[in-house]
Amino acid sequence: MKQYLLIAVVTAVITFALSWAVWKIAIRYKLHPPIRERDVHTRPTPRLGGIAMFLGVLAAFAISSQISFFSIFWADPWPVLSILGATLLIVMVGIADDLWDLDWMIKLAAQFLAAGIIAWFGQIQIYALPIGGLTVGSSWVSFLLTVLSIVIVMNAVNFIDGLDGLVAGVCLIANTIFFAYSYLLARDTGASTYFNLASFIAVVLIGVCAGFLPLNWHRAKMFMGDSGALMLGLLMATSAVAITGQLDPAVLDPDTLGRSQLLGAFIPILLPVAVVLLPLLDFGSAVLRRMRAGKSPFSPDRKHLHHRMLDMGHSDRAAVLIFYSWTAVIGIAVLLMYIATREDWFGQYWIGVAFGVVGIAACLVVTVMPTRRPIPESTPDDRLPAEETP
Repeated sequence: MKQYLLIAVVTAVITFALSWAVWKIAIRYKLHPPIRERDVHTRPTPRLGGIAMFLGVLAAFAISSQISFFSIFWADPWPVLSILGATLLIVMVGIADDLWDLDWMIKLAAQFLAAGIIAWFGQIQIYALPIGGLTVGSSWVSFLLTVLSIVIVMNAVNFIDGLDGLVAGVCLIANTIFFAYSYLLARDTGASTYFNLASFIAVVLIGVCAGFLPLNWHRAKMFMGDSGALMLGLLMATSAVAITGQLDPAVLDPDTLGRSQLLGAFIPILLPVAVVLLPLLDFGSAVLRRMRAGKSPFSPDRKHLHHRMLDMGHSDRAAVLIFYSWTAVIGIAVLLMYIATREDWFGQYWIGVAFGVVGIAACLVVTVMPTRRPIPESTPDDRLPAEETP
């Protein structure tokens, strides 16, 4: 655990320093796109935070290669190199889009290519689902399922990138919960070491988000842009897929666990979904909404969940904090269910259920009770969020 903590702290410090340097350079050389008609911010702001975040990820992996505790995933470097290569590709495409607004088909093709690199060359795929020993029967089905899952999560994370500090904070909370889950899962499945690629990626993302958030908090000095949001989605999806590779379906078979721990067999699937539930819901609703209107599913609009909260009357900071709360409540509730089924707590997973019910009820009350009067959609207001959603 100390090694993980060290990586998180060092990555946060490096990312913060790099973010400050990138911001200074971007301001000096005016490396920011002009304000578009659909944008809601009123001053040109650099969107190159993804560069600093990617360099922070590179630094973390470089440091880990020199620490013996992480040698377990450096023994075969292909998965790591594939992840870094795919991440570099998606960051470069994201930077180009942040500066020149690429066609959505080009971006989508790059996302599939990056996901394919991880699944094909890195051999990080969904080989088994921990539901009664269920395995993916075909290598091509495994490959396609993995690529599709990574692309969906990438776009889901990118779609909520619309308020200062929203994505960085949500991903910070989500990866903290996922790290705790992956660490406990390695213990519960009898792994010889708690050091694995999935947990390492999660802790690196914790450091990256913590380091970038100070410059991205309202009012943001710099945005992470598509390069940062797509990178976060790519790595989060990769860590979740990597979890399935370290699971033995037989170990999580309900017959092996006992009927009282039935829910525990499903949580390895539920928790990775739970921590990105809000982005996935926003992504799904946006795709359906745009397709019903006869538009591209990636055409920009101002009808995302966070925009609706602003129209309800919440300030941008309040909306961000509410998103944080939803992410924490849903993720922690499922994590508690998992811990309860493993530790044989009194009441077992009902502890997590009770926490979730109370937490969701509280979040609902806060969500439907705005702190100020709604702002008409057609009225420009400098208090609106500085970032724009794709």
